[in-house]
Amino acid sequence: MTFAERYNSYVNIVLKEHEAVFSAQNIEELEKFIRSIMDAKRVFVVGAGREGIAARSFAMRIMHLGKETYWLWDDTTPGMKEGDFFLAVDGSGKIGHIDYLLEQSFHTGARTGVITGAPGERIPKKADDLLFIPAAVYKGTDPRVVKSLQPMGNLFEQHLFLLFDIMVMLLREEMGLSYEQMENRHRNIE
Repeated sequence: MTFAERYNSYVNIVLKEHEAVFSAQNIEELEKFIRSIMDAKRVFVVGAGREGIAARSFAMRIMHLGKETYWLWDDTTPGMKEGDFFLAVDGSGKIGHIDYLLEQSFHTGARTGVITGAPGERIPKKADDLLFIPAAVYKGTDPRVVKSLQPMGNLFEQHLFLLFDIMVMLLREEMGLSYEQMENRHRNIE
């Protein structure tokens, strides 16, 4: 097989995997999660590794929507309290420091939400809101996920970016905002 043929083969595989994940997404669960973001006074976001990079990009867009939003590890992040929403991405449902942070958030009165590819694990079960992304995830064990020919957690991590961008479009509509209003909140010193 030529390089171009292998490239095209991988493109088709990846697109089909994502299409299968989108088709399997629980829309009611997604809508509930979006409502929790909308209802929150402030949103606090955390994730690790490539999942964390996707989560941080989502936090940026939530801020562009006009929500007071914080990446949990930043030094300027204030304390959480009642009325806030703590959003954690934990693909495998087994990330120790996410478990610790979730436990600590319970003392603040904030609502909690976990986005995961392993909803049956102990950590995601603790959250008020759960968003199951049915994509193969690194060290995941849920048999309902779309299997992937990609390495490790690629499918889950890639799908986070895509789903987060769709969630932003849905949030924008639900909040009655324009893209221009979002753009006006973009950093203007770069």
